[in-house]
Amino acid sequence: AVPASLKGKDQNCVRFGFPKGSLQKSTEELFARAGLPVKVKDRNYFPTVEDDSLSLVLFRSQEIPRYVADNVLDAGICGRDWIVENGSDVIEVAELKYSKATSNPARWVVAVPEDSPVKTAEDLEGTLIASELVNTTQRFFLDKGIQGVKVEYSWGATEVKASLPGVGAIVDITETGSSLRANKLREVATILESTTR
Repeated sequence: AVPASLKGKDQNCVRFGFPKGSLQKSTEELFARAGLPVKVKDRNYFPTVEDDSLSLVLFRSQEIPRYVADNVLDAGICGRDWIVENGSDVIEVAELKYSKATSNPARWVVAVPEDSPVKTAEDLEGTLIASELVNTTQRFFLDKGIQGVKVEYSWGATEVKASLPGVGAIVDITETGSSLRANKLREVATILESTTR
């Protein structure tokens, strides 16, 4: 049996993880500039491109390096942050200078409310941190020798958690800092810079 996404394609075509979400529009623009306009239909996870040697599949950027490492996909585009977070054993072919809003690297930062007494990452010893990037956040604090930090997975709306009692800080991604400022948060430390790969 042949998956529907491969019907009419060369069976040896490249299975390519196309990022759904924040990198999707920028990646569509990149492909268009390369002469490969991508068509994405609503509620369809198999974008089309006029190249029979390429089969695109929409995945969250978080998943792409795992599926490449496990040979589910042959290649894909995602942020370096998810390669690091997942510990994926993949070959990074190129660094692409684009992200959701700018050509600057995205940064994962430790942030606290503007009026928090926390000045450095060391001040967060023994606290709870909300983050979508759990493994990388844990490594950051361990590498700095900061003990007793519990990192809790955040399923989104991470900024709001910074003001909740019992949460010492959040780790969130930013390109411009505008969302942090809008939520009256300030950066304490950068744990990782990420570009598209």
